[in-house]
Amino acid sequence: MSDTTLGSCPIPFSRYGHITLGHGSGGELMADLISGLFVPAFANETLAALEDQASLAWNGSRLAFTTDSYVVRPLFFPGGDIGSLAVNGTINDLSVGGATPIALSAAFILEEGLEIALLERIVRSMARACSDAGVELVTGDTKVVERGKGDQVFINTSGIGRIAPGSVLSIASAQPGDRILVSGTLGDHGIAILSVREGLAFETTIKSDSAPLHTLTRAMLDTCPQIRCMRDLTRGGLSSALHELAAASDVGVRLFERDIPLKTEVRAASEMLGLDPVYIANEGKLMAIVPEAHSKRVIGVMRSHPLGADAADIGEIAKDQRRRVVMQSSVGGERVVTRISGEPLPRIC
Repeated sequence: MSDTTLGSCPIPFSRYGHITLGHGSGGELMADLISGLFVPAFANETLAALEDQASLAWNGSRLAFTTDSYVVRPLFFPGGDIGSLAVNGTINDLSVGGATPIALSAAFILEEGLEIALLERIVRSMARACSDAGVELVTGDTKVVERGKGDQVFINTSGIGRIAPGSVLSIASAQPGDRILVSGTLGDHGIAILSVREGLAFETTIKSDSAPLHTLTRAMLDTCPQIRCMRDLTRGGLSSALHELAAASDVGVRLFERDIPLKTEVRAASEMLGLDPVYIANEGKLMAIVPEAHSKRVIGVMRSHPLGADAADIGEIAKDQRRRVVMQSSVGGERVVTRISGEPLPRIC
């Protein structure tokens, strides 16, 4: 069977000769591409750690460095746009590594024919996001491609941050008994994007959760330096983050469906569209792995912050089920949460 038989959601296969949308999903195909091509090609310990940011020693300090690209469609959506999303997403990749953001760069790939007024809206939004977060955008680049060779505008952002002395966060550090915390309701960003694309109408507008998380992560780490790991839950959602953690730490993960926070509208939209919220991207939510003895204190700090008001304890690191993620259903029984293979929501970030 051809891998394009099912249109935009091709069935994955172990040997492939070209890129599919699934290679950008944050799931199984993307993990295969990274581990099978990029990591061996560049072969260094920092890259092989597969954190959201690289930790680099510099003049007696440690710096965090990250980069990301944004190709979201549509460019403007309820709760944000490609410009603010690019700023917030890069800040978040630094923040979940325990770093305080210092500066950002931005590279714009513009399609011939893009309206200057539209680009100006995007740039002004980026500037506001930088100002609100207290981070400067200090360098950049611009390229233009021929009409029809792009999709209006793509943005790449990179960022550097300063890691506090003694802070060591890693997806390889989870231990059985640790609690799994999330900072709020899941699926908001993905459903907001999809509702605009598909023209879905709900009683209230579903908005993206796009937001910079650096003040939340700082409050959490100041309260509990023992936090093992943090991840922002972007492509592939909660599922991909937990599968990466389970593999890196060689542990099992057990989730409790009843404890996963969801907005009513997001739950309804997910059921209507046949989507599981644990696979849907978020742009202002994080996961934290915390020793059980400290979990209630960390939850309290998260809930006292505006971006963590709906924080919840949703599961545990298990002794059994090594390298697997299982969900205890709200109606009883357990199911395996598999790693996403295709790309149910392309061009979401």
